[in-house]
Amino acid sequence: MRRGSWKIRIFIGLAIVVFAFVQRCNNKEENPYTGRVQNINMSTEQEISIGLQSAPEVAQQYGGLYPDERLQSFVDQIGVKLVNNSIARETPYKYDFHLLADDQTINAFALPGGQVFITYALFSQLNEAQLAGVLGHEIGHVIGRHSAERIADGSFWQTVTMGASVGADAGDIVGSIGQNTLLTNGREDELESDELGVLFMIRSGYDPYEMINVMKILKAAAGPNRVPEFQSTHPDPDNRIEKINEAIEKYKGQQNTK
Repeated sequence: MRRGSWKIRIFIGLAIVVFAFVQRCNNKEENPYTGRVQNINMSTEQEISIGLQSAPEVAQQYGGLYPDERLQSFVDQIGVKLVNNSIARETPYKYDFHLLADDQTINAFALPGGQVFITYALFSQLNEAQLAGVLGHEIGHVIGRHSAERIADGSFWQTVTMGASVGADAGDIVGSIGQNTLLTNGREDELESDELGVLFMIRSGYDPYEMINVMKILKAAAGPNRVPEFQSTHPDPDNRIEKINEAIEKYKGQQNTK
């Protein structure tokens, strides 16, 4: 009897794993804005909803919003300019730009669906073109659907884990979407967003070489020992400059003539 029960459990576990792989194949779709084929298991409406629901809690972790409305309006102005001069305006996402009060943490990030954040600690070190580069990079994460892709990957591996651990309590295995999933990007995500950020800068009339200066600012902010949070979740700035130069050569001459 025990042997039969064991065989049933193995069969169920294999069935769950097979289901996960079939579902992953069925979830593949081409991103209409980047042309990249991705594993996505949610709609753009769901992405927007996740971003809106997560935004208040995320902002609070950085001391809330910066209290100076003038500076917040400046961030909004640059963000809107980038959206209106790029493919971002063709997407269904609702872009909102938030200046966070944290004056110690060098960071900028985007939630799925268009919620973009930058800390005052980073903002205060940037000129307008450099700010455009950072915001353009984060808009790139939204358009690239990087958070949605990570969520789908997490769901896939959770299902595989469930299959491998069949017999355990599924409620203990399948957890909710954590902020680490929403805010941590892979190397390829960062490089894709760098390239999109350069394109958005050029089309909005900004000097794209200022993106290289952003990398230098991030490196300098790290100092000999300290690693800023922005850098800890992104590839080393030195490793990104070469790719940024390639993107500049690729897109130069694409200024928006409207």
